[in-house]
Amino acid sequence: MVFKGLILLGVVTIVEVAIALVGNGHLIEGFRVAKYIMYPLMICLSLYKAYFIVYEFMHMRYEVKGLAMSVLLPTVLLVWAMIAFFQEGSSWGARRAQIKEKNAEKVEMSAQPEGMLLDAQTKELQ
Repeated sequence: MVFKGLILLGVVTIVEVAIALVGNGHLIEGFRVAKYIMYPLMICLSLYKAYFIVYEFMHMRYEVKGLAMSVLLPTVLLVWAMIAFFQEGSSWGARRAQIKEKNAEKVEMSAQPEGMLLDAQTKELQ
């Protein structure tokens, strides 16, 4: 069974590498696969390999369901947290760039005071 698993993992890895090389145009000049097709396919193959390793080589297939869930649930939550942190970081970076852009703008000062909260002395000068 170990050799069947090794062969399966090897074949899936070779398919992943072939998809990456063909998809980016390295093997066939001028032929490229759209990233929205290539990326999900490679993610699915990687998840299949992870599933196979956990369930076969770590013997999760033979454990009770509660133990398997106690291993898998934190893993799923960790992946969810990573996605959330990357999204938040990207959003923060975009807002930070906008703040820097606004801070770099030059504002002309007007000769006349403007605004609603002028004090009485300033109003008399107008």
